[in-house]
Amino acid sequence: MLDQDLVGNERDNKLSIKEKIKAYIDLTRAHFAFVWPILFCTGLLLAFKETSYFSWDLLVRVALIGLFGFEAGMVLNDIVDRNLDKLDVDKENLTNYWRPFKERPIPSGKVTIKEAFIIFGLFVLISSLLIATLPLPNALYIYGFMVYGYGMEVFYQIKKRNQKFPIAQLLGRTDLTFFPIAGYLCYGQLDMTIIFIILFMYPWAIAHLGANDIVDLENDKAKDLKTVTVLYGMKGNVYWILGFSIAHIMTASLFLYFELGTIALYGFIISFSLIIIANVALLKKKNMQTGLKVLPLFHGSLLIYCISIILDSVIVI
Repeated sequence: MLDQDLVGNERDNKLSIKEKIKAYIDLTRAHFAFVWPILFCTGLLLAFKETSYFSWDLLVRVALIGLFGFEAGMVLNDIVDRNLDKLDVDKENLTNYWRPFKERPIPSGKVTIKEAFIIFGLFVLISSLLIATLPLPNALYIYGFMVYGYGMEVFYQIKKRNQKFPIAQLLGRTDLTFFPIAGYLCYGQLDMTIIFIILFMYPWAIAHLGANDIVDLENDKAKDLKTVTVLYGMKGNVYWILGFSIAHIMTASLFLYFELGTIALYGFIISFSLIIIANVALLKKKNMQTGLKVLPLFHGSLLIYCISIILDSVIVI
């Protein structure tokens, strides 16, 4: 009888560990984790292309900086919003998309706020130690971007709770915009390439955020968050996405013309097509369900952009 109890307790402990791991995966959105080092290293590969240089050692280190640095931002997002997330009324759409086990782990109690802070601190520490291995002044650039990025993440989450104009969105997405720039500056220098990356990345980041907010409309209303959809309505946000998508295609074309070659051209055409399809779908049906369908198109476009830029840079090297 005692042996049976021990077996039962062991099974419960294993289940608890399994549930804990699931909660950590939801906290970090681990199924998207491969994207962040790719996006970060896209900038680095551009720097390699500019200098006709390549280093596997530096590439691996920068990939890890991008991975742990961005994952820390994901955890910080949940820390800042831990009380508001308890007010979710729609736990199916966006939560299911971003979290593979379909749960916000801090409000559910599966991850304590103390654990979340420890994970955030650990990820920041790992990133900081890796950044310290970069040459100067590049390491100082990346430390600056780290402080700015986490600060802007907190600003975005707090500011959108009380605003009459979407300043939180317009400023908040600069953190994502600067992510590939930080990757570039892990080896590159301050030059015109950075301007082209900003012009390319910023309109995409704003359009993507608009699509993301369409899907989470019911939760944003319940939390009284002033997203573009809440401020301007579904129709207003669809046109907001369209405007920034058009701007993005124009600025991405400039980036392609001045900084990239034929190899990247094919990938950019595919990404442009995905963005156009997403906008046409939203113009036809302005609702949350369509937003959920087109969100992967925006994410796919970014991944294809990154792979195209990396291939273009590597083959030139």
